[in-house]
Amino acid sequence: MTDARTGPDGNVAEVADSDATPTEQPWHALPADEVLDALDTDRADGLTSDDAERRLEDHGPNELGKDEPRGELEILLHQFTSPLIYILLVAFVVTILIDEYTDAAVIAAVLVINAIIGFIQERKADRSVHALMQMAAPTSTVIRDGKESEVDAIDLVPGDIVLLTSGTRVPAALRLIRTISLEVDESLLTGESKPAAKSTDPVDEDALVGDRSSMAFMGSAVTSGRARAVVVATALQTQLGTISESIRAEEKPETPLQQRMNRFANIIAIAVLSSTVVAFFLGLALGGEVDEMFLTAVALAVAVVPEGLPVAFTVAMALGVRRMAQRNAIIRSLPAVETLGSTDTIGSDKTGTLTANRMTLVRGWSPDGWVRFDEAEDGDEGDNGDDDAEEVVAAADPLAEHPDGALASSVRTAVVTSEAELVVEDGEVVDHRGDPTEIALLAAARAVGKDPRELREEAEILAHVPFESDLRYSFVVVNEDGPMIRLKGAPERVLELCSEVRDGEGTAPLDPDAVLATAEEMAAQGLRVLALAERRLDESAAADIDEQHPPTPEDLILTGLVGMQDPPRRGVKEAIARVRQAGIRVIMITGDHAVTGSAIADQLDISERPETLTGRDVEDMSDEELAEAVLEVDVFARVAPDHKLRIVHALRSHEQVVAVTGDGVNDGPALKAADIGVAMGRDGTDVAREASDMVLTDDNFVSIANAVEEGRVVFENVRKVTYFLLSTGAAAIVAILTSIAAGLPLPYVPAALLWLNVVTNGLQDVALAFEKGEPDVLDRPPRRREHPIVNAVLWERTALTGVTMALGSLWVFTWAIDVGLSEAQQRGAALTTLVLAMAAHVYNARSERRSIVVTNVVGNPFLLISTIVALTIHVSASYWEPTQLVLQIEPVTAGGWSRIAVVMVAVVLVSELHKAVRSRTRPPSETD
Repeated sequence: MTDARTGPDGNVAEVADSDATPTEQPWHALPADEVLDALDTDRADGLTSDDAERRLEDHGPNELGKDEPRGELEILLHQFTSPLIYILLVAFVVTILIDEYTDAAVIAAVLVINAIIGFIQERKADRSVHALMQMAAPTSTVIRDGKESEVDAIDLVPGDIVLLTSGTRVPAALRLIRTISLEVDESLLTGESKPAAKSTDPVDEDALVGDRSSMAFMGSAVTSGRARAVVVATALQTQLGTISESIRAEEKPETPLQQRMNRFANIIAIAVLSSTVVAFFLGLALGGEVDEMFLTAVALAVAVVPEGLPVAFTVAMALGVRRMAQRNAIIRSLPAVETLGSTDTIGSDKTGTLTANRMTLVRGWSPDGWVRFDEAEDGDEGDNGDDDAEEVVAAADPLAEHPDGALASSVRTAVVTSEAELVVEDGEVVDHRGDPTEIALLAAARAVGKDPRELREEAEILAHVPFESDLRYSFVVVNEDGPMIRLKGAPERVLELCSEVRDGEGTAPLDPDAVLATAEEMAAQGLRVLALAERRLDESAAADIDEQHPPTPEDLILTGLVGMQDPPRRGVKEAIARVRQAGIRVIMITGDHAVTGSAIADQLDISERPETLTGRDVEDMSDEELAEAVLEVDVFARVAPDHKLRIVHALRSHEQVVAVTGDGVNDGPALKAADIGVAMGRDGTDVAREASDMVLTDDNFVSIANAVEEGRVVFENVRKVTYFLLSTGAAAIVAILTSIAAGLPLPYVPAALLWLNVVTNGLQDVALAFEKGEPDVLDRPPRRREHPIVNAVLWERTALTGVTMALGSLWVFTWAIDVGLSEAQQRGAALTTLVLAMAAHVYNARSERRSIVVTNVVGNPFLLISTIVALTIHVSASYWEPTQLVLQIEPVTAGGWSRIAVVMVAVVLVSELHKAVRSRTRPPSETD
């Protein structure tokens, strides 16, 4: 007995014995009998139990590896992987080593708070999204030992004969050997919304996955018909398994925010090292003691490191996650929350994201005229989890003029030839079952005022011939005051069977060329076109029809054409316009046919360029050619998973930040390779959700546009927080280095600087994360990947405001020395000056461009409250003995408060002057 080793969903390596050389052959291109011979199995009797057991040992179980959800410890440890956290960990160790336990405790508290916030958010996201892959059917009907039996799908082996019926999920890679009206929903693998008609005929060896009509792929679902098939591949050797392995092999790129944070952390590390070295050796050169200068260097290190920044970063991102969740987008990891705001290109799937993922009748033609069908005005299909089939209405009353004309006949034919069902409760469609095309026809009948149930009850069905791919039509014979044949099918085939056309309530000679031209015009608009026909039969002809071997109908009367489409979702066109306004390009990457994809792209204004590339075109291109093409082409159709992955890599080769949407298994590799993968939460697969960074709970592109806005707001708030805290560090550095150079005492001890960074400023920087964003947030182009968190303009402003606050603090400090105040009072005056100056400066930080005068003071109530609380805490601490001892301060005297007020005004004026100057030298739309 020969053995057979199998390759991914289509290749066989036949092995006569253990020393034989395998020869790969494409299953889909082989005749069914050759496939059975190659697998050494019997069409009627299947494998023997012993054969199946041996092959199970050779090939292993038919299951895909499952990624377990991250453990809680893994999520917790992940919170300590930020570069800024590394710096804080080093600072924590140093303060322990020099016995500064109070400082160490404060730094530890920052680390713990940051970890708790990040842990809670990521754990919640993981649990809300994670679901084990359940694509494989739990059981399958097979033929073994000549008998039909149920076996666990995990025990299937190559050579097993499997029986498929409507509603079952395909359990492995199958080569079809007998079919009866078989149609399979392969949208999860190919992205094509229409069920694929299947047959046993071999196809071309180089046919793409979506064109292999002789195969049924693991994870797809039978929508109608029956079949007998032979297993040719299991587990990781299937198309589904290949995609699963591709996902695991693809490395997830760092988000733009992570890259910026890494660069920023390097800047902080250099600033810490250089400032401490300068302070230490400058102090020694001016005659300072080693111990004293070391303490000064530690104080500088504490000042430079923005200890409150990790918490503020985490809070800003967590708030962004919460806001996005309220707008139907779940973010799986915090750093990804900002990525959409930096995105240059969104590669969107078509089915279910740009479109409603339900077939809808769009246009109807009959000799009586055209009928247009529109989306219902009172509901959004995206809000209904059932994708209500009734959400279509006739644009006018099409039956008013000819109640018994061609359109009425077409409606009756569409209903009685349909095997689908609408579940109606209280006059509303609440569910539907059957082929999507036939569901659309029933919904259209309701739209023109005809109840499908009543039409069926009126028609006694005498014979039914279902759709077959070789016939290309289906028909019924019904008793309507005598036998009547009603038929629907492909226009070119139906026209061959017709000799007349319905004209009003009579008939006229048929012009097949004119009707075919109309059908081709409809098809060119991306519509799936069906023709409908009828004819009266005499009693004897009706009685002679054999459903198993039906005669070919002839001399039929054509009643009309109908065109169906998976229509664009409501609001998507406007959402695409919004993201375009934000400088983001939208392209379509679909598994559907080029004509369909181009038609939807035209309706949504995705592209003004006519060129569409297919998966075959992508396959024939080199990486360099594809890298050029992705900048010029906006629609990619009939793409396989590897094509989609190459398109993503080609876009990223231009240093673009790329977002990719998808819902199917086929989208998994590209979702993981993109800077941000966006999966569908309602109708998407577990595989897609596992590979994604963001999940849309409503499967709607409109939510992506909302998330772009929220992502930009998150980055703006991160930038504001960073600028605010850097200003504190700059002020402390300048003040300490100046005091050393001037021979003054140290104005702040390390604990005081920690107090400033973590307690007083810490409240305000967290409150900055609640800012709602600038009004023009979607009017600017995306930030380039290399753009820093703090741009050149803000570095200028940091230096100016930092120097202003430092000089103001030293001015009050030297005044306190000159009037003979105690050392604690001197330091209290210097520290309080910085605290109040930062309280004023936080309102400068609310907008990078707009004046403090035009920003609403109470627009961010959290900031107002936090500022009042921070000042209250600080003033109270200056009077409370324990904090006086730790911070080495005492309350400010009356003379000090007036000088502090001057410093506060100066900080605001310097910032306002810089904003005014830079607004004249930099265009408002410039992003950096």
